This record gives sequence, C-alpha cells and structure tokens, in this order.
Amino acid sequence: MMRALVVDDEAPARDELAWLLAAHPEVSVLQAGSASAALTAIADERPDVVFQDIQMPGKDGFHVLRESLSLPSPPLFVFVTAYNDYAIRAFEENAVDYLLKPVSADRLAKSLTRVRSRLGERSGRPEERQVLERLLEGMGLGEAAKGEAARSEGRSEKLDRLPVEQAGRIRLLPFSEIVLCRVEGKRILVLADSGTFHLHGMPSIEKLEERLQGRPFFRIGRGELVNLRRIAEFTTWVNGKYVLIMDDRERTHVTVCRSRVKDFRHSLGI
Repeated sequence: MMRALVVDDEAPARDELAWLLAAHPEVSVLQAGSASAALTAIADERPDVVFQDIQMPGKDGFHVLRESLSLPSPPLFVFVTAYNDYAIRAFEENAVDYLLKPVSADRLAKSLTRVRSRLGERSGRPEERQVLERLLEGMGLGEAAKGEAARSEGRSEKLDRLPVEQAGRIRLLPFSEIVLCRVEGKRILVLADSGTFHLHGMPSIEKLEERLQGRPFFRIGRGELVNLRRIAEFTTWVNGKYVLIMDDRERTHVTVCRSRVKDFRHSLGI
C-alpha cells in the first residue's frame, strides 16, 4: 500500500486530487490544509509520497520540503503547481514529478507510476535527500539562499512601505499612510492620505495580500484590502455584512463581505 499525503490550502483542490487518487486502490490518502498540518502528518504518518501545493498562505510548499529534510526518512515529493516555466524545468530535472493544475486522471496515473518506480529503486534515504537539496538549490532555496532570505526578511521588517507610481516615478509609501487598496480594472489602486496611486510591481490582489502578511491589513472582499489601524468605526448592515468607516478625510465607506465577517472580528480581537 502506498501512503499519500495531499497538501493544499484550498479544500476543493484537496478533495479533487484525493478523489482522483481514490481510483487507485493501492493508494491510501491523507490530507492537510497548511504547511504546519503537513509537517505534523509527515512526522506522524510517514507517507511515502506528498502531493504538495506550492503557493499557500503563510508557509509555502518549499517550507514543507525544507523541513522534511531533517527527518530520518523524508517522503518523495510531487509538486502540484501552476508555477512558471522556469520552475517546471527545475522540477523536471530534480523532482520526482510535478502536476499542473487542473490535474487530469491520466497525468496522475503516470505520476503514480513514476513514484512507484522511485520507491522500488530506493536503496538509501541520503540519495533522496540529495535530490531534494538539488531541487531547492535549483529554485534558489537551498541552505545559502535560506540564510540570505532570512536576512532579507529581517531587513524588510524595517521597510514598511509599498511602491506606488507618481508622476513617472516610483514612490515608497509608508504603510501608516495607506487607508486601503482595491482592484479597479487591471490595476490596484492605493488610497492614501496624500492621494490615490497605482500600485507598482504587484500583479494581483493575492500577491499584495501575501506581501502584507503579518502587517495590519485585512482582505474584506474579493478585491479590497483595508488598513486595520485606519478604521475609525464600523456598523452592521444587511445580510450580516459590516460597513467600515475609514479615518481618511473623506471618511470612506467600505463593506466587509459576509463570509469575511468572522475573520474580521477575530483580527480585531472581538
């Protein structure tokens, strides 16, 4: 019996892949919805293979891979990704396999064949660890890169600013001046004390949310992030939604969608 762990922060994606794996009776399936849950499952359940999503909020799939290297018997990894061509080439060279979303039944079957072959060929775990290390190095995420990333992260803590476009130049706008960010058309607008600007270098609200993780910003709907420290007051509205009144000069009103109300209250500690 092959023990497989499916890791994805989106439950529908996990369920879909688990359903596809269920067509293979020799595979038993576990699921995890976060990096921490995945590491716990890997340590406790010792899966043979991990079908690992890469882009997750908080700790990503590479974090799971790195931490797994410290285990006496790390599992094989198959990446489930929508990553760019460079990453795919790195996976082809160094990883056991990769799957592009949405995963097809035929492609999954081929991946399982590759995993079975690798499991059958295993003579020692140190070789698998070297494979994983090469993958990390190929992606710029090896031990040296980890140290640099940690140093960069420490530096970025002091750089509480976002790049915005102003009169043909790039201005670094302090977080404290930002009231909210919202999607308008194909751009992201930043409403600040000194005006409204186009965000520079962020292709999506999802990337912006990732950039602001751990900062006092909250996503109130599909295309809007607010600075929690700039909320003057809020009130309930119809259908369980909240209306926020920001503390800018115009007293801008924005709405927290119903599905985000609970998390919004939690973010405020109420």
